[in-house]
Amino acid sequence: MRIAKQGKPQLRFFLILFLLIGQMANLCLTSCSTPKNITYFKDIPDTIKQKKIDMAVYFTPVIKSDDILQVTIQTLDPMVTTLLNQSSSATSATISTAGAVNGIGNGSGYLVDKNGNVILPLIGKITVSGKTTDQVRDIIQGKAAEYYKDPVVNVRLANFKVTILGEVAKPSTYVMPNEKVTLLDAIGIAGDLTIYGKRGNVMLIRDNNGKKEFIRFNLNNTKIFSSPYFYLQQGDVVYIEPNKYKVQSTDVTSVRRIAILTSLLSLLIIIVSRVN
Repeated sequence: MRIAKQGKPQLRFFLILFLLIGQMANLCLTSCSTPKNITYFKDIPDTIKQKKIDMAVYFTPVIKSDDILQVTIQTLDPMVTTLLNQSSSATSATISTAGAVNGIGNGSGYLVDKNGNVILPLIGKITVSGKTTDQVRDIIQGKAAEYYKDPVVNVRLANFKVTILGEVAKPSTYVMPNEKVTLLDAIGIAGDLTIYGKRGNVMLIRDNNGKKEFIRFNLNNTKIFSSPYFYLQQGDVVYIEPNKYKVQSTDVTSVRRIAILTSLLSLLIIIVSRVN
């Protein structure tokens, strides 16, 4: 009889231990992630001092219809400069996007019409579609030089926007501060990937002449730096897929099963305790 009494507390102990282990295992399955799924550029050894990688070739984006150009012309006469840079209601479009709300790229500019033209004060109509901002700058500077001495012209795309969706800290549409934007720049502006972001399978969606392109990136590998899609284009969408741990943590069925299993184990412990 004494041996039997000693065995019953041991049984309760093992049942409780089993319950705790089960709960910890379920918690780990739904919330834990191994470091190998988090680290960027794993193909670079920790002990390496220097590694050179061929960078992707950057191509300056060309201007299209419905783009917004920010044009500034400076001359020696402050009054003329003010007249040249004022935006009329017929030719300007105020940027109002999520990026402007986030403090990136707000202001006004000149809308490129359906025929690929813009109309600038005192300069007139200029065809800009199919040209780069550098080419348009040279054209405007040449026209301004016919009337003003030593004009200084700056042209940039004011609506170069990129959308970042999925497992990032701040998913949104951002108006970028310049035209030379990389995939890592966009991810950084969005606050980096969350712990649940799938680093090895980042998707880029690009509109190419009316057709959608889908490109996959692996942030665990330095090959992304030489990818022809490393530099983003206007209107690109970057999507960060959730990993399996995020899916499991949001799976209502799995949560329900864990709750049922926990309840059954608790009931079993109560029954054993009552019998003892």
